Amino acid sequence: MVPHESEPREGEPLDAYSRVVSAVARELTPRVAALRVRHGRGEGSGSAVAFTGDGFLLTNAHVVGSASGGQAAFADGDTGAFTVVGTDPLSDLAVVRADGPTPGPVTLGDADDLVVGQLVVAVGNPLGLAGSVTAGVVSALGRSLPTARTRSGTGVRVIEDVIQTDAALNPGNSGGALADARGRVVGVNTAVAGIGLGLAVPVNATTRRIIGALMRDGRVRRAFLGLAAAPVPVPAALRERIGQDEALRVAEVVPRSPADRAGLRRGDLVLTAGGVPVSHAQSLQKLMFADAIGKPLPITVLRNGAMVDVIAEPVELDTEHA
Repeated sequence: MVPHESEPREGEPLDAYSRVVSAVARELTPRVAALRVRHGRGEGSGSAVAFTGDGFLLTNAHVVGSASGGQAAFADGDTGAFTVVGTDPLSDLAVVRADGPTPGPVTLGDADDLVVGQLVVAVGNPLGLAGSVTAGVVSALGRSLPTARTRSGTGVRVIEDVIQTDAALNPGNSGGALADARGRVVGVNTAVAGIGLGLAVPVNATTRRIIGALMRDGRVRRAFLGLAAAPVPVPAALRERIGQDEALRVAEVVPRSPADRAGLRRGDLVLTAGGVPVSHAQSLQKLMFADAIGKPLPITVLRNGAMVDVIAEPVELDTEHA
């Protein structure tokens, strides 16, 4: 029997890879909706992932913006209205709820188990092309990157602890699923940072806490520090002295933010915050919830070979910072 043209031939080197990607696509494509959102400046689009059995969908805060609702369309042809339940600009996550029937939920995984080089599959609706699937690898973990200007134009919006992938992403992928080889959703695609560079918000204990707050309260009270950083190795000589292998290199400080007022600078190596060693972006993100607002946060950095102590006072994230 001659294999169909679309079927991989036995022994071809990509057979196993193709089977994994195809299986993930079959699992997730029915559960990723295409969103249409009407803003004051026109209509926007994106994707959303069904994560409960009663209509709740997970997407990006920047996809829904300030809208109160829109239209969701699934691969099976079901189309209906949705309402925005809550948004959290700092994590770029939003929860919406479809008014009509929705497919069964995806299985949420844990991005903390990912490793660099691991296969991931992205499912979304780029450029209006519903149900598009791309695949690649995890290029880096624990990124903390500025991705957009604030609404006031005075600074940048910082998304913490993102997954970097080379899976092709295009406008409209935002809010779609990033899954591992078992079809578990480990991230929500959030941005296209450049050619061959996509970013996704991880699904882990911290973001599950955010999602729960959005479903319950419609918002997350978040502390805002105002720096972007990425994990780097601690210099060998210092590593032995402090017993810490990694720290956070400051890539950008948001002007007039608490980090800026505290004197933090680009290039600083953040060793501890609140007396606790920080080795990845999530170390800081875990501190940035409601109980940190308005309270002094001691931060120790390495600057030009010297240890420098500063005190920052996080403020509540508001529309100026969002």
